[in-house]
Amino acid sequence: MRTYNSSAAIQSTLAAFRARGQRIAFVPTMGNLHEGHLDLVRKAQRLCDVVVVSIFVNPLQFGPHEDLDAYPRTLAADKEKLFAEGVQVLFAPGVKEIYPQGMAAQSIVHVPDLGDTLCGRSRPGHFDGVTTVVSKLFNIVQPDVAVFGEKDFQQLSIIRKMVIDLCMPIDIVGVVTTREADGLAKSSRNGYLTKEQRAVAPLLNQVLRDCREAIACGFDNFLQLESHARMQLLQAGFDPDYFEIRDAHTLSTVSEDTEEVAILAAARLGKTRLIDNVRLALNPVSDWVMLAGI
Repeated sequence: MRTYNSSAAIQSTLAAFRARGQRIAFVPTMGNLHEGHLDLVRKAQRLCDVVVVSIFVNPLQFGPHEDLDAYPRTLAADKEKLFAEGVQVLFAPGVKEIYPQGMAAQSIVHVPDLGDTLCGRSRPGHFDGVTTVVSKLFNIVQPDVAVFGEKDFQQLSIIRKMVIDLCMPIDIVGVVTTREADGLAKSSRNGYLTKEQRAVAPLLNQVLRDCREAIACGFDNFLQLESHARMQLLQAGFDPDYFEIRDAHTLSTVSEDTEEVAILAAARLGKTRLIDNVRLALNPVSDWVMLAGI
């Protein structure tokens, strides 16, 4: 595995791969890699000839009171995991490589609407930091495919829209959320949980799945479902940021034209902010009947 810290050096190497007609897949990360990240790498390997992984803890997406300084940095262990998976190229730039003129002077990529709701509402500027750094990394790596996890469903939706809006010739691929045996979505931030909090944390996914089951059974009072779910989380010790049922394709309020819903939640457990989501296709039986001509 080749490791690069400079944009010019990695671009030179990737140009040689392209000259041989090889397709490049890209997995951007902030490091502290776990099985969820490695599932993204494995998907990338199935899609392309060369896999590039980046590790960069992006200060632009952290708010003034968030965990930038405490965010775990485990580069040596991460490199061992990527080497074991057969990753060909690792890009691990420093902050000055990505923001040579400082973040205050950095042009910002803003995706309206999608970036201003849900997590964007409670973390102002967060998604501007994400889209700005991802667009910079895309321009450096110039991949054919980029792979992201569906746990950060809003982020995935925003990046897909950014790529379309800015005419970037990149296929964005989402990978199903990797979970612990008890249903908790794998996340670097799970390491912040105390033993007692870790025992409670899987309830977030359970409440999401219960809500999905209620909708699948025909319960369509979404406001009542959202309110009940927030109360369940509060009673279990969570501090809910949001629990909302949205159109999975637009993240807007569900309408009569909605074909699939996304049920999304963010909640703090102690000092740890957890996010998760589940999705449900509406009227799948009638859709199948229509396709079958019955």
